[in-house]
Amino acid sequence: MVAGLFVIFLFFFLGDAIARLLGLPVPGNVLGMILLTLALALKAVRLEWVKPCADLLTKNLGLFFVPPGVGLILYFDLLRDEFLAIAGATLLSTFIVLAVTGRVAQVLERRGG
Repeated sequence: MVAGLFVIFLFFFLGDAIARLLGLPVPGNVLGMILLTLALALKAVRLEWVKPCADLLTKNLGLFFVPPGVGLILYFDLLRDEFLAIAGATLLSTFIVLAVTGRVAQVLERRGG
């Protein structure tokens, strides 16, 4: 379990360092997880090393949303004032994601036969 946590954090910090050094507009944790996924796909990291820790983190994922949720209370006035803009952007981006995902699925389905 400790080894798995070490590997996950290693890739997190590696991704963060790369994003900061290169000034990339991608969050370091996202880049780190992409690197971990590539390492797993290329078999540089074995799934058995990270699976127990990843399963535990996934089972307790709800706990990671508590601090940001509580932090939203600090910005309640701003959220209330900008509710229409936030709701509109959320709806629009949801429909865009659905349309793009549907289109990509159609293209891939045609190519796959």
